[in-house]
Amino acid sequence: MSLVTLGCARNEVDSEELAARLADAGWELAAQGREAGVVLVNTCGFIQAAKQESIEELLAASESGAKVVAVGCLAERYGTELAAELPEAQILGFDDYEDIGARLDDVLAGRRREAHAPQDRRKLLPISPVERSRARDDVGPPWLRRRLATGVAAPLKIASGCDRRCSFCAIPSFRGAFVSRRPPEILAEASWLAAQGVKEILLVSENSTSYGKDLGNLRLLEEILPDLAATVARVRISYLQPAEVRPGLIEVMTSTPGVAPYFDLSFQHASGPVLRAMRRFGDRARFLGLLRQVRELAPEAGVRSNFIVGFPGETAEDLRELELFLSSARLDAIGIFGYSDEDGTEADTLPGKLDDAEIARRVEDFADLAEELMAQRAAERVGEAVDVLIEECLEEGVYEGRAAHQAPEVDGVTTVVSQTPLAVGEIVQAQVTSSEGVDLTAEAR
Repeated sequence: MSLVTLGCARNEVDSEELAARLADAGWELAAQGREAGVVLVNTCGFIQAAKQESIEELLAASESGAKVVAVGCLAERYGTELAAELPEAQILGFDDYEDIGARLDDVLAGRRREAHAPQDRRKLLPISPVERSRARDDVGPPWLRRRLATGVAAPLKIASGCDRRCSFCAIPSFRGAFVSRRPPEILAEASWLAAQGVKEILLVSENSTSYGKDLGNLRLLEEILPDLAATVARVRISYLQPAEVRPGLIEVMTSTPGVAPYFDLSFQHASGPVLRAMRRFGDRARFLGLLRQVRELAPEAGVRSNFIVGFPGETAEDLRELELFLSSARLDAIGIFGYSDEDGTEADTLPGKLDDAEIARRVEDFADLAEELMAQRAAERVGEAVDVLIEECLEEGVYEGRAAHQAPEVDGVTTVVSQTPLAVGEIVQAQVTSSEGVDLTAEAR
C-alpha cells in the first residue's frame, strides 16, 4: 500500500502514526514509484482549496486502479456525504485509526464498511479539566510512530483539538476539544526522534499556547521547553494564539538555549471590528505591542503570521488597518488567504458577504504587499549573525539550511558558503551577506 499526506504538519504526524500501526499489522508501505494495491490518502479539510486538493488526489488515486481509502480531516468532517460523492473510495474516520490494519484488510478483501456519520467531536470528550485528565489516564501506548520523512527536522504533536470558537473555523467540530499530551510522552517521543537523526523538532497543535490548561498547569509549555531543548539541537514552536501569549512564555522562548526565538502568531487580521466578528481578540495597537515585547528581549526574533481578507463585512477602513499593521510589523513570513464559507461555522451565516472576484482582488493586493514587505525584512538581516541548521549540500562549499527565523517548508532558506566542509544536521554560525526575496545568503564563520 502507499500513503499520501496532504495538509499541515499535524497531518504528517498522524500519517506516521498510521504507518506504524500498519507496519505492526503486517502491511508493507510501497516505495515511491511502486504500484500499490491500496492507496491511503490522509486528507485536509480546512478550507475550500484544501478540500478540493484532497478530492482531486482521491480521484487520481482511483484512476490508478488501486483501492482507495480516505482518512484525515475531510473524511472525518464529511463522512457519509463524501462517500456518496466518491463511491470509488472507502471513507474512514479518526476512530478507525486504532484498527487501521484491519480496516485495510477489509478493503483489500472487498468488504466495504459503511462510512461514519459526522458528529461534533467537541461533545465526545469530557469538557472539564479534571474529567479530561482522568480520560487520559487509561489511554494506550504513549506514542506510536514510524518516520516517513528523511530530513533533519520533524514535527511533534503536543496536543489535539481546540477550545476556541473562531467564527470562520470548523476545526474544533471535527478535531474535538483541546487535549494536551502529558510531558513524559512528549519527551519520550522527542528522544526517539533524536535517535532517528532529527536535529530540529517543531512542536505542533491546533493552539500551542493552550498546552497544559487541561492538565491544570497553563505554564507547562514553559516548563518542558528546557528539557526538550536538551534533547535535540533546536526546538521550534508553532501555532501561537496572540491573546494567550504570556510574558513568561516570551521570556523562555527568547532566553532558553536551543529554543528558536520564533513566533508563529495567528493574527488573522488587524482591524478590531473584523477580529471581533471573527470571535477573536486584539487590534493593530495590541498586536504591535506584543511584537515590541518580543523584540525587546530578542531583536533578531523571527515572526510569521497568516491573515484572512474578504471576511464578511470587511470595509476599506478595515483593510487600511491591516495595511498599516503589516507595514509596521516587520514580519519575516506572511500568508494571505481569501475568506471562504465553511459549513457549520458562524461566519457562514453572517451578512455582508463579498463576491469571489472582490475577495480575489483583495488577496492579490495584499499578497503583493506581503511579498514586498517580506523581502524588506530579509534585507534588514544583511550583516546579522544567524545560526543555520544545514540540511543539504548543494555543491562543494555551498550548503542550504534554515536560520532560527525560518521554519521548515513554510519560510525561506539560507544558503551558506563555507571554506571548510559542513555536515548535514550541523548548526553553524554565519553572517548574512545578501538576500533575495525571503531567502538569505550567508558566510560561515
